[in-house]
Amino acid sequence: MKNYRSSEKVNAGSMADIAFLLLIFFLVTTTIATDKGINRTLPEKCPDRVDCTKTILEQNVLRIVLNNDDKILVADEQVELKDLKALLIRHIDNNADGTCTYCGGSADSSLSNNPKEAVLSLQHHRETSYELFVLVHDEISKAYWFLKNNYAKKIYNKPLSDVTTAELKSINTLYPVQISEVMTKN
Repeated sequence: MKNYRSSEKVNAGSMADIAFLLLIFFLVTTTIATDKGINRTLPEKCPDRVDCTKTILEQNVLRIVLNNDDKILVADEQVELKDLKALLIRHIDNNADGTCTYCGGSADSSLSNNPKEAVLSLQHHRETSYELFVLVHDEISKAYWFLKNNYAKKIYNKPLSDVTTAELKSINTLYPVQISEVMTKN
């Protein structure tokens, strides 16, 4: 009969330490994907020097409704997403009251008086998809960027991305982003 040697036992006490160190290493070095959201800066609380109770004329408000079927309605008419930017630009850059010296609009009396008074009212149903909501906000951002970029090229002879902080502040004063958001109850 052969004499079999019993195998040596391996001390596994340090295995838990190694596994713990590897876990910490992967937790520290792994990047976690974050959801993309809407890059907006919330407005300050109404300053004392501004009358926040001022009545907004109906013609200055462009109503955008996102329903539960993911359809876009602008002024109660269904529009496609690809047409939204042009409608926004037309409403914002209008010069109905004739006071805007930098507007390129058609002075349509049914649209906003000027960019400083234009308000976008975005209403959405609770079942509106997040994707559509973000796409509509993207179109709003594109419309304002288009108007601001055109102004920067016209006045400062450079694109919006190259203007100074002071110039950007001036442009933002001329084209303020005024959005009212409401979720419909039904």
